[in-house]
Amino acid sequence: MNDQLPSGGIEVPPGDLEALEARWAGCWKPHDVACRLVGISAPWYVAAGWALDLFRGEQTREHHDIEIAVAAGRFPEIRERFAEFTFDAVGAGRIWESASLQVLNATRQTWLREPATGRYLLDVFREPHDGETWICRRDETIRLLYADIIRHTPDRIPYLSPELVLLFKAKHVRPKDQADFDGVLPLLARAQRETLSKLLMQVHPGHVWLAAL
Repeated sequence: MNDQLPSGGIEVPPGDLEALEARWAGCWKPHDVACRLVGISAPWYVAAGWALDLFRGEQTREHHDIEIAVAAGRFPEIRERFAEFTFDAVGAGRIWESASLQVLNATRQTWLREPATGRYLLDVFREPHDGETWICRRDETIRLLYADIIRHTPDRIPYLSPELVLLFKAKHVRPKDQADFDGVLPLLARAQRETLSKLLMQVHPGHVWLAAL
């Protein structure tokens, strides 16, 4: 992603957030996305809260949306699978509808929109990478092989390893993030706890979760 966002786009005023959230009602679930992306070669995974529920083996709370991530250079493979939909780029409280290549190159988040209804069905993050190596967008010195960070459910839905999901959630620690941490922590293996602790000390020194780890 470029540091400078492009001009244009539609600003989303705080008062319109409720209406925007309503457009996510009825968004897809992990199984729906996995069925549409079956056989694709690009490394991708379910992220955020849904990833933790896939790790836990059950849905533990309501999810406002569904987020997946893909290596940025492989995004065209994802886009081809959803040719009947439109991708809007998102960044800094603005939406660029039917985003151009210039806008996509300057942003990292994309929302898949159903043209006939305006509903949003899927949130796609285009992640930095170096070939088959994943690069953490919060700290680009953190680099791991996709093969080491993507886990799968018994029915082969890919999801981000929980310690990395929690690393991203640690930035804001909203009530749902704290609930996710509290629920997942007892299920983490010792090595996963150690990895999360190490990464938190690097990215968020002094974080409140470190005491529990």
